[in-house]
Amino acid sequence: MKVVATLRSLTGLNTSVGSWALLKIYQSIMKNLSYLLSLLLLACAGQPEGSSMEVNWVASTAGQPWVVKTTKVSKDASDGTEEPGVIKVYPPKMQQEIDGFGGCFNELGWEALQVLPADRQDSLLNAVFDPMDGCRFTLCRMPLGANDYAVDWYSHNEVAGDFEMRNFSIARDRERLIPYIKKAQQINPAIEVWASPWSPPSWMKINNHYACNPDKVNDLKPEGKGQEMVSQFRMEEAYLTAYAHYFSKFVSAYAEEEIDISAVHVQNEPNSCQNFPSCVWHPDDLATFIGDYLGPKLAADHPQTKLWLGTIERPQIERVSAILEHPEAKKYIKGVGFQWAGKGAIPKVNTAYPDLRLMQTETECGNGSNDWAAAEHTFGLMKHYFNNGANAYLYWNIFLNETGKSQWGWKQNSMISINSADGKVVFNPEFYLMKHFSHFIGAGFVKVESSDASCLAFRKGSELIIVYYNDGDAVAQQFTIGDVKLDVRLAAQSFNTFRVDIGT
Repeated sequence: MKVVATLRSLTGLNTSVGSWALLKIYQSIMKNLSYLLSLLLLACAGQPEGSSMEVNWVASTAGQPWVVKTTKVSKDASDGTEEPGVIKVYPPKMQQEIDGFGGCFNELGWEALQVLPADRQDSLLNAVFDPMDGCRFTLCRMPLGANDYAVDWYSHNEVAGDFEMRNFSIARDRERLIPYIKKAQQINPAIEVWASPWSPPSWMKINNHYACNPDKVNDLKPEGKGQEMVSQFRMEEAYLTAYAHYFSKFVSAYAEEEIDISAVHVQNEPNSCQNFPSCVWHPDDLATFIGDYLGPKLAADHPQTKLWLGTIERPQIERVSAILEHPEAKKYIKGVGFQWAGKGAIPKVNTAYPDLRLMQTETECGNGSNDWAAAEHTFGLMKHYFNNGANAYLYWNIFLNETGKSQWGWKQNSMISINSADGKVVFNPEFYLMKHFSHFIGAGFVKVESSDASCLAFRKGSELIIVYYNDGDAVAQQFTIGDVKLDVRLAAQSFNTFRVDIGT
């Protein structure tokens, strides 16, 4: 395998990266050589003052996604006076580091893929995970037990009273989630996976049911209905100890499958009483579980697996602070994950707890519209999260069938829709929006300041990535980076990504 040996020599990749993965990289390089060469033209910082050269950038509109265009990058010979409408980017003014982009491995996503032959499945998985020409997702979520996009309800131990977890099993995950994750990691071995439960085993809840809210889609009795700020978990020593053991067993079981769980978020939406798997926790009780049970258990059994407070879906900062300032819980919490109305809490958490990592854990999923307006809304969310310190941004359902429906009836968006009758595939606008970020920006990039909140800029060494949404009519726009300027003509309602070499 001369190609593999050469790639190892040139890239310094060690033997932990398989030959198959290296050949994938080689094939992708050859397939995209002309595009990669065009990107090399962006290294223009050293050109003479007043000169210019043409370089490529990528633009997407509702009718024409992912179009490579040309613009001029030149040295700015002006006297430095402010020009109206110019967007300034300041690479030296660095903000938070970026950890990555991704989505969630859900059972119904895997089911949607199964209507396609193996080669078409591989093509779609490559479109999302390929580290050369795909979305390059590297940070992905998975459920610990059933979530709202599971085929049906399950946990990893439904034997009531099994406090020692003798009956713990991930056999169910071997049917869908584990093959899904392994397929993605074959494409990119660097994918990092973290997990969160939507519900503990039903027997650990006071209503003995996976749900919290009675509804026609479940068999929960009215008397089993929960309420916000009232814990549904049985706050007793035996149950708390067993639940911490449940988390540890999960991490161990996945390690045996050669899938490392990099982190766990303690509870999906701990304030929400849902008709699908859910569990409400009072902040004080959640802090007790983290500080006295789960934190010590993970630290002892799996010190490499980080513990996050997530996923927070309410704006009340006091609910978050009650946990982050708990004397025991705060010893173990490495970050905070936010989704939905949790976006209201991230600005204050970012200010009050600057040492914690922050993540957007589940982009708002719409109602199955899969249209341009949904992509515009998601860009607004990305702008809010990154401008308030987020280190990572995750999509929700990567693949769904044409209905977009969960088993509990909610129709939602996906990056890619697959028709279960005829196998027709549609790449929805949010696929391209995510790619405008994740294809160019990865772990190790740092967000930098700009003069316009809608201009999101990131750098890694001499490489600068600018993502900008033009929400109006077609317009001439200038971006300046120090003494370098980009003059472009932006299409109406277009996402645009520029890659610039700013030198040392």
